[in-house]
Amino acid sequence: MTRTEKPVEALVRFVVGPDGVLVPDVEARAEGRGVWITLSRAAVAEAVKKKAFARSLKAPVVVAEDLAALTELRLRQRLLSALGMARKAGQFVTGATKVKSALEGMQVIALLTATDAAEDGRNKMAGTLKALNYARREQDIGGPDVPHFELLQSAEMGLALGLENVIHAALTTGAAAQSAVDKAHRLARYIAQPMEEYTDRNAASGVLLSADQDERR
Repeated sequence: MTRTEKPVEALVRFVVGPDGVLVPDVEARAEGRGVWITLSRAAVAEAVKKKAFARSLKAPVVVAEDLAALTELRLRQRLLSALGMARKAGQFVTGATKVKSALEGMQVIALLTATDAAEDGRNKMAGTLKALNYARREQDIGGPDVPHFELLQSAEMGLALGLENVIHAALTTGAAAQSAVDKAHRLARYIAQPMEEYTDRNAASGVLLSADQDERR
């Protein structure tokens, strides 16, 4: 265990419920005693294996063997919910033609491609995104490049959004869309599959903070 400080976006919180069961609190809002660990599936699995949660909490706690998988599921659910909110706000575009048009119009803050998308379609959309990011740099538009996420299957997105299978999608400017981008970054970091260098491709060893440091940051 270490008291190393990390930014909240690099951590995930776990909290002990009334029944003594440890559960992921991915939004860091739940009441109760909690601990924080590096936002990495490998780190969570390692903490379960080494029984690190009970040591940090200094109390008996029930920890599911599949806690790492459950945490990923919660992160996916939060992302899908955020995508639904962005769609309701008119900040979510689907379909190759509409997405390409939004990219060319420099209206996009994130590109999403289904993990089961065809290679040629993926490459065409990635090429358009590359051109957009190049244009942004040429025009000296501040901020990082527009990210490209491949995190969800087409049927998974379609079912959650009440649409047919979603292959290509984009988030456009707005608060709801930005919330979805933030959640996409968290899921990407957790499963170690971010598409952009600045999202920290290698969220490696776990850093478990002691219970007395849990202030929901």
